[in-house]
Amino acid sequence: MQPLIWEHRPEGLRAPALVCAFTGWNDAGDAASAALQFLGSSLDAKRFAQLDPEEYYDFQVTRPQIALTDGRTRRIDWPTVEIYEARVPRAARDLILLQGPEPSMHWRSYCQQIVDLVESLGVQIVVSLGSLLADVPHTRPVHITGLATDEALTSNMEFSSASYEGPTGIVGVLHAACEEAGIPSVSLWATVPHYVAAAPNPKAALALVRKLEGLVGVNVDATDLEQATEDYEHQVSQAVQSDPKVREFVERLEEVAAEDEPDVKPSDLPSGDVIAREFQRFLKQRGPDG
Repeated sequence: MQPLIWEHRPEGLRAPALVCAFTGWNDAGDAASAALQFLGSSLDAKRFAQLDPEEYYDFQVTRPQIALTDGRTRRIDWPTVEIYEARVPRAARDLILLQGPEPSMHWRSYCQQIVDLVESLGVQIVVSLGSLLADVPHTRPVHITGLATDEALTSNMEFSSASYEGPTGIVGVLHAACEEAGIPSVSLWATVPHYVAAAPNPKAALALVRKLEGLVGVNVDATDLEQATEDYEHQVSQAVQSDPKVREFVERLEEVAAEDEPDVKPSDLPSGDVIAREFQRFLKQRGPDG
């Protein structure tokens, strides 16, 4: 059985761009997956293919889910990658959206499946979305780092050049596979405050959507996401102001963020893990109504 399962083959896609996001390691605050899901919902995307999960997932790590279809019949929903087409009449191009959990194994053949899909559909550019935890305050604009196979594109989009070295996820491997295949690709990363990592972060999702719009030339009505961002900032600010330790920590992060060459040394800051635990404890004490 072929891993790529076609439900139908989309026809007449105009200069398509593939946008992909994966839950898990690459998706701090659910920002990348939320951005992609928002795009799909806004553009009324239609699924046209899936990747069979059997070769790529350890089901003890990414477990299938039991669901009831009519209150009695039990159905197993397996983790898989779903691929959608999104027609954008008022734009110069259409989108292909790819979403799913980060795979557990066979990353190179997994990425080759995506490269083959890209080549078969005439995709002109691949954009991956990611989000990572960082020592940043929630009050500041979300910092977007971009990595592109084309240096001119990096310059035109005013990306901050990525200098990270260390462990990578499927986003990094896919970007490298596209570069090896000669396919233009861009990797966008949003920073998420590590002290509120457990909460979904619509602010980072919105920043990814806005950066993507400029990159691929597709605009969406982000009113709902903007409102969610305002609510998020308000709720987090309330929680921060109610806890002196967290408030002090965030204020010091703001000072560091405001300076090009901060005088505050990382060793002077409270432990991020400690503050994160305190913050989560505080939120639990407030309860769901808080």
